[in-house]
Amino acid sequence: MDRASQVLAQSLPRGASRTYAALAERGNQLAQNQQYLTPEEEKAVVKFLLLMSSLGHPVRIKFIPSLAFSVARRRSTNKPIKPPGKNWPRAFEKRHPELNARRVKAIDWKRHDKNIHEKV
Repeated sequence: MDRASQVLAQSLPRGASRTYAALAERGNQLAQNQQYLTPEEEKAVVKFLLLMSSLGHPVRIKFIPSLAFSVARRRSTNKPIKPPGKNWPRAFEKRHPELNARRVKAIDWKRHDKNIHEKV
């Protein structure tokens, strides 16, 4: 069953209007409650990733789940924190389009001999 059908099938609390707007808002709230990181934590991770990229240290997508896990562990909860799922990094990338993936070229080995003699 797709997400829209699931939201339509759910019961609303008493007094809530049964409009499509109300159902959609409730579906978004449920989706936010099920996210691995809170919106504030996600903003902090995005800010950190953009900072690392601007400093010239590109971040691999394999690094993002371990970063999110370390952020989630700092949250004060009584239940143990599990690492994010295997599809979480891709969904995180889709939620934040400002994180665009780019390829980094390898450093040319020929440049080594040209620049090292003056420094030695």
